[in-house]
Amino acid sequence: MNFLEEKILADGIIKSGNILKVDNFLNHQIDIDIMRQIAYEFKRRFRGKTVTKILTIEASGIAIATMLADLYDVPVVFAKKGETANCTDDKYVSQAYSFTHERMNNVFVSKPYLNEGEKVLIVDDFLADGQAMLAMIDIVKQAGAEVVGLGVAIEKGQQKGGATLRAAGYHLESIAIIDSMDADAQTVKFR
Repeated sequence: MNFLEEKILADGIIKSGNILKVDNFLNHQIDIDIMRQIAYEFKRRFRGKTVTKILTIEASGIAIATMLADLYDVPVVFAKKGETANCTDDKYVSQAYSFTHERMNNVFVSKPYLNEGEKVLIVDDFLADGQAMLAMIDIVKQAGAEVVGLGVAIEKGQQKGGATLRAAGYHLESIAIIDSMDADAQTVKFR
């Protein structure tokens, strides 16, 4: 059992509807030690890959991406889910259905921040059906950049995202893969 699986068992809360709450250490309150361990583990797993940029999607992937970018000494870019008054029209846009929020999001990256020929490592906190990852992959392709890997803290292995991305030939690394959860018993089975 690895450090993240141990943390999920100790502090995660399973809710009905296949929901794992880890907001006390991953996506609301951030445990810096866990983020540091996740970053070091991704750096180890993607050893030998040239990375010039880390890409994630707002908001929960930003902490992981920042810690990892520090190790690579490269910039972090995060795909935004909402338009603001100062958004440029010059952007790459894709769509992603949010499993957590149960809605379709337009996600975008301003064109100056993702360039042709860059080697992009995409990271996120969760992988369920893979929609956020597919949207970020689409954005990288629109930019003419290369996806060198996909890193996920927690993969819901009973959902199709991981299998879809691996079948498409992407180098996907998930630190914890959950095969099943039981909200009544508060148990998690890891792959």
